[in-house]
Amino acid sequence: MTLAAAYASGKFGLSYELFPPKTEAGLESLLGHVARLAAWRPSYITCTYGAGGSTQDRTLEVIAGVRQRFELPVATHLTCVGLAAEQLGLYLQRCWDLGVRNVVALRGDPPQGEQDFQPPPGGFSYANELVGYIREKFPAMGIAVGGYPETHQQAPSPQVDLENLRRKVAAGADVVITQLFFDNRDFFDFCERCEQVGIRVPIVPGLLPVTNGAQIQRIASLCGAKLPPEFTAELLRYADDPQGQFEVGVEFATRQTAELLAAGVAGLHYYVLNKSAATERVLSSVQLPR
Repeated sequence: MTLAAAYASGKFGLSYELFPPKTEAGLESLLGHVARLAAWRPSYITCTYGAGGSTQDRTLEVIAGVRQRFELPVATHLTCVGLAAEQLGLYLQRCWDLGVRNVVALRGDPPQGEQDFQPPPGGFSYANELVGYIREKFPAMGIAVGGYPETHQQAPSPQVDLENLRRKVAAGADVVITQLFFDNRDFFDFCERCEQVGIRVPIVPGLLPVTNGAQIQRIASLCGAKLPPEFTAELLRYADDPQGQFEVGVEFATRQTAELLAAGVAGLHYYVLNKSAATERVLSSVQLPR
């Protein structure tokens, strides 16, 4: 199933994002967590992709394993970082040959230690160029792109950021998956602004159920997401109690999820961090059908 089909005719799309583990033991552990999350029959599962293709083989191992073991549609992430168009095409062909029919197309962050993104020789500078390339070379592929309710950190303004998104969609994207956020008002405002500039594809909120206060502080600082002060205070209250922090995070994510479902969102995309317990609790609490 392609990403376009996942949301066709008003269908609700549930999806999870994984990252490639470094060891075989990590891979087996990950597949165990996926087995638990698969009880909700997600529309698809995605796996991230290291800068410059540094995790190509492991990314393919993860998505091929998920597809074969659980008979679920999968999507590989792909970035512009470090590889020429020809090399990206070879990777996409490997994906196609393995039965992978979906791509999450991103520009990608500059390599560690570099401030500004520099396109590789023969490569792409922007995600819309990557989307256009995929659509031309692999027209049957489903394509998702990233959206930023709180504005991409490197964008000079929200307006410029939204125009960049409009170009990605115009180049052939089927769906927008947002960066994580913790205030639903930011997401609803983002959807309104997308509507105003003519972005008509499904916009799917990306959610991260918090299980560790220090960890989410690091993640939020990297992606520019704001943590509500009352949420931060509650996590700090349980600074020496890991289970307490877990419960606070699950309760917050459950409220966030319930409000989004009540608003009629096209789907939900969970950044599960290769674990299952928090997302399981959230989906059970909102009584999402298995």
